[in-house]
Amino acid sequence: MATMKSIKKSGSMSLSGIKKALKAGGTTFDIIGFDACLMATAETALMLDDFGDYLLASEETEPGIGWYYTNWLTKLGKNTSMSTLELGKNIIDDYTNACAARCPGQKTTLSLIDLAEFANTMPDKFTKFSKSLNSLIVNKDYKKVSNARYQTREFAVRSQIDQVDLVHLSQNMNTKEGQELASVLKDAVKYNRTSSDMTNANGVSIYFPYKRTSYVDTACSTYEAIGIDKEYAKCIREFAGMETSGQVAAGGSTNPFGSLLGSALSGGTSNSTAVIGQLLSSFMKNRSSIEDLDGSNTEYYADRELSDKKTSDYIAMNHLDAENLFWVKENGQFLLKLSESQWELVHEIDLNMFYDDGKGYVDLGLDNMFQYDDEGNLIADTSGTWLAINGQVVPYYHLDTTEEGGDSYTITGRVPVLLNGERADLILVFTDEKPEGFIAGATTDYVNGETETIAKSRTELKEGDTLDFVCDYYAYDGTYEDSYLMGEQITVTDRMTVSDVAVGAGKKKLTYRLTDIYNQEYWTQSIE
Repeated sequence: MATMKSIKKSGSMSLSGIKKALKAGGTTFDIIGFDACLMATAETALMLDDFGDYLLASEETEPGIGWYYTNWLTKLGKNTSMSTLELGKNIIDDYTNACAARCPGQKTTLSLIDLAEFANTMPDKFTKFSKSLNSLIVNKDYKKVSNARYQTREFAVRSQIDQVDLVHLSQNMNTKEGQELASVLKDAVKYNRTSSDMTNANGVSIYFPYKRTSYVDTACSTYEAIGIDKEYAKCIREFAGMETSGQVAAGGSTNPFGSLLGSALSGGTSNSTAVIGQLLSSFMKNRSSIEDLDGSNTEYYADRELSDKKTSDYIAMNHLDAENLFWVKENGQFLLKLSESQWELVHEIDLNMFYDDGKGYVDLGLDNMFQYDDEGNLIADTSGTWLAINGQVVPYYHLDTTEEGGDSYTITGRVPVLLNGERADLILVFTDEKPEGFIAGATTDYVNGETETIAKSRTELKEGDTLDFVCDYYAYDGTYEDSYLMGEQITVTDRMTVSDVAVGAGKKKLTYRLTDIYNQEYWTQSIE
């Protein structure tokens, strides 16, 4: 197995930088369009109000083919008096039709936002919505906000940038303020099309922390620079403060190796308000128990309304007890038994499998394979199978599951690879129509913080492309060693298959990762 190499860093342009450039240019536009990823945001729309009539952009990452310019430019050339709205619709239709034809399975969005309407109708409703969220958090209903945020359509899931559909978030809150905000947002989005697997993508997204609170301070600084209401900054600081407190109380960043090595279960929270308070006070002093957080990006934690006492009281009453994450064997099955109130604190469940090659553990990834018995107990999957491409076991990581009503669903995951020698992720899609799964394409994988820019997806694999599969490897003591190439190189053909196969004759250990309302990860006792 060969180790991986890092690549050089580069930068990206901020919203405040774009605003400065447009202001210096002194020009206004009919349409300001971004043939780029993730630009259909409330932040972008509010920033652009002085510089254009419409924003044309995508909520999601764009497939690599980008916009399809031929048709709409030809139509515009034949009819130069075409209305701005009609032109925008043509661009959106051409783009989404081309993506559906050339890269099926890759998520596609494109919307046209009336900037004047957005700027005149959205801010007042947005302020009231932000205040209502903040009121819920400080009045002991953080869980309601966290559940709504978790259930909201998220974009660029792999990159954990915390951009979510603002209409869907507003609706999920199920409040008067949320419904009023959703209504004006939908009116301001004049045209919106998505691929069939992109439900609840309504045309405008926003940053709302959940996966990585380390961006909160930067976001609030950007909001100040581009003039976004202070109530929203206050709201996300309060949310992030409670989320971080829940993680601190559970012991901070965790990994599966406590359970793999047979030691204490990974993650745990005291039910003592006093003990939790001590942990929170300790975090305020060094701010180092959580990955990505330190004194440079945790101003939000100090700048919040909730006191440590009220925070501690809430967490003591709403925490997942790691001591209960052990298996009970009944009738040949391993069962995880939690109370209904404990299950209500769980957002995600993923199977984490490790293969013992005689020298250490190969991490095979995370899959959303789980089921319950009639009594609501989690049943461990001990079949010893894992995902394979062309019959070869590969590392696989579940990204997103969308249930679209009835039996319709779309599951998306990634497989780390070297694609023709370059680091990338294969994007795998499983649907009710194609439950066996298929490779929808690939996207560049920035693994070392080279840039905050999110790469477009490749349109498709080509015959003759080479794939080397990349796995993480750990010593028996749990020490991360490196990322290595796994198995044999595969050359892409027109007959690529995705399947589940037996992992092999060696020892396997499996554990389940449970993620709670604070986005804190816990691992169950392992099964060999």
